[in-house]
Amino acid sequence: MADLRNIETFYWVATLGGFRAAAEKLHATQPAISQRVRALEDSLGVRLFDRDARGVALTAKGEELLPFAEGMLRMRLEMLRAARADNAIRGTLRLGVSETIVHTWLPRLMERLHAAYPALLMDIQVDTSTLLKDQISNHQLDLGFLLGPMTDPHVHSLDLCAFPLRWLASPRLGLGGGPVSLRRIAEWPVITYPASTDPHREIKAMLHKSGAPSVRMYGSAALSVIVRMAQDAIGTAVIAPVSAHRALEDGSLCMLDVESTPLPSLRYTACWRQGPNDLVPRTVAQVALEVALQDSLWHKGNYS
Repeated sequence: MADLRNIETFYWVATLGGFRAAAEKLHATQPAISQRVRALEDSLGVRLFDRDARGVALTAKGEELLPFAEGMLRMRLEMLRAARADNAIRGTLRLGVSETIVHTWLPRLMERLHAAYPALLMDIQVDTSTLLKDQISNHQLDLGFLLGPMTDPHVHSLDLCAFPLRWLASPRLGLGGGPVSLRRIAEWPVITYPASTDPHREIKAMLHKSGAPSVRMYGSAALSVIVRMAQDAIGTAVIAPVSAHRALEDGSLCMLDVESTPLPSLRYTACWRQGPNDLVPRTVAQVALEVALQDSLWHKGNYS
């Protein structure tokens, strides 16, 4: 009978594409990983990998047996979950978060997780969705809350929430109090998300379509920078109002009535790589969905 540790090693060598990566994942030496795979091949009487100077690749039999290995590892985790209940949610979760989520419901999620899973530690990284997606695909993050979904077939995406975008400006620009055209808006720079994002591209196309003689756009991944530049009357801003609620409340920014095609919404998803060890990210994603739904009900009447 094959040792479950050897089966786990086989799974991670196949998933990560090499013995070195599997050794780092399993906190073992590379010779130990090679020995486990050889022991599994001996016990099964088949060759699981083809090895050459370029690396390793699954054999046809390895491809056939990989789903069985994943199923056995998932069953082990489900057994642990049933036996230990919530105590199975432990260890350190590497979580990547878009900044809009930080400014909305992330603190409430942390409170829920601390109360429900006190043995779970969080290593949180705030970055752009583009970079977070790369890090999930490269196994550098376990879970991400980002503009999604991801197209990677090995990554599961769970819809979390959507935030409407609005035009905001300092009252000093004199654009409030009535409908304003995009051509008038284009007299000032438009400050919004980075140039690599869909909102930036869509807003730029919208302004060009309006016939504005010139379009100046400033992109930033830092919401605080966008809000501050708009407060200083450098230009108008297009962001989710929930990210600027303090400025809206103190009157340093106001929402504009702009004659244009409705702006898109920011749609956020929880993304994680599927596999036998995805119990923790999957559980945290479900809790995040509950918190996000509660948060959206509160914000709906305030910034819609």
